[in-house]
Amino acid sequence: MSQAFGRVGVLYGGSSAEREVSLMSGAGVCAALREEGVDAHLFDTGERSLADLAAARFDRVFIALHGRYGEDGTLQGALELLQIPYTGSGPLASCLAMDKIATKRLWLQHGLPTPRFVELACDADPANLVQALGLPLIVKPPHEGSTLGLTRVDSADQLREAQALACRFDDLALAEQFVRGRELTVPVLGAGAQARALPVIEIFAPEGNYDYQNKYVSNDTRYECPAALPDDLARHIQDLAVRAYRALGCEGWGRADVMLDEQARPWLLEMNTSPGMTSHSLVPMGARAAGMSYGQLCVEILSTARCKLWRTA
Repeated sequence: MSQAFGRVGVLYGGSSAEREVSLMSGAGVCAALREEGVDAHLFDTGERSLADLAAARFDRVFIALHGRYGEDGTLQGALELLQIPYTGSGPLASCLAMDKIATKRLWLQHGLPTPRFVELACDADPANLVQALGLPLIVKPPHEGSTLGLTRVDSADQLREAQALACRFDDLALAEQFVRGRELTVPVLGAGAQARALPVIEIFAPEGNYDYQNKYVSNDTRYECPAALPDDLARHIQDLAVRAYRALGCEGWGRADVMLDEQARPWLLEMNTSPGMTSHSLVPMGARAAGMSYGQLCVEILSTARCKLWRTA
């Protein structure tokens, strides 16, 4: 099976704000694929060009990039033009999922629960947000991941600073209703009717602050997988994650972030189409709970690599 993959490129690094995380993800994926007998090679898209990628003559690539220019559909479109099969979602689904505002609008059209929100221009007066969304509320850039630029706003006098921080990363901000409760995430594998959710993971971050430091650097964050939930509620959350994944047209793999409020109602926050694969990452954790090793997970994802738009005669 491993030989059938041919020469495999692991695309990592890149030029987004999440470059350091991607370097760790790609290194882990490449090492695991090699241990599984795959002819895998690292390729840093932040340091090498598309011409270099074409010249590398990869038979397929594993995308281990996070954020802009790797997870947002731009690279996926280039790979379609180069006719190189790739892992994960296609250009449209990647673009939609990277845009948290577009994601929420689409989920609402499908009747899926997501917190109330306001799109906030960088030069707009944020004073009306408290009346619209209540306090506390969340302000974040809609096109970034790993909680970069995110602020929990507990008082109106924090709004301007939160808006300015989000606008350092983006040309507008997303203000969102804060959901008090349990922080969950659900990895999803596959496509279409075959898409399936892995066990639900609960995140216990120090002081409830699951920021960049607590995601990737600190060892203080605790995880429980499978989460301690009644079976019927866990199945409901898994089903919700799969429906959210399908609504966006995702395939290959992804991870839905969910809040479970104090009335045990789940709320979809966002969909990650190229989740982290570091030692702290959650998709490998869910896979382990389902009886799948890190290497097996990487091989399963790699086995789904394909061009989504390009069709040969």
